[in-house]
Amino acid sequence: MGQKINPLGFRLGATQGHHSRWFAQPKNYSENLQEDQKIRNCIKNYIQKNMKMASSVEGIAWIEIQKRIDLIQVIIYMGFPKLLIEPRKMEELQINVKKELNSVNRKLNIAITRIANPYGHPNILAEFLAGQLKNRVSFRKAMKKAIELTEQAGTKGIQIQIAGRIDGKEIARVEWIREGRVPLQTIRAKIDYCSYTVETIYGVLGIKIWIFVEED
Repeated sequence: MGQKINPLGFRLGATQGHHSRWFAQPKNYSENLQEDQKIRNCIKNYIQKNMKMASSVEGIAWIEIQKRIDLIQVIIYMGFPKLLIEPRKMEELQINVKKELNSVNRKLNIAITRIANPYGHPNILAEFLAGQLKNRVSFRKAMKKAIELTEQAGTKGIQIQIAGRIDGKEIARVEWIREGRVPLQTIRAKIDYCSYTVETIYGVLGIKIWIFVEED
């Protein structure tokens, strides 16, 4: 039997940290969790609407949320923060998130941090791959191009898996490719992972990406 576990959850406390940092009483926990999800969805939707880039890559690697009694601090880690550098856009985003939260007595602070190697992060790579598949590029060609971009970012290994009606075939199947080492069993190996869904004209495809960053 294959025992499958999320690579990020498996390494929490060892090589991975939480993307949300706050404390809540058990009765308020679910409410805080939903609030985090609202913040993330609101930011992603805003960037999707406003970003008209040729590559269709939003470039969000991850969103970190820190909460205090009177403050919500949101840090967006982006690969290509061209859109949100403008102060007007930042203000607009803050207003949108505040509306979504309905929090009157808490201050909201949104900051952007640029990451050095965008294609070394699975979320950005998955967005690139999704854009290629939507434009009907051959999945093998798209996978190879994604691997090339990751190698330029200086990672030790990558595994990409695409599942669904690939190339519009009648029957769904799973295709995968691996380059370099991807040791999923060892906790000391720092692995970045993401699962991403892309809607094509033939149906929904699922993309999973594992990137072996370094070993402690």
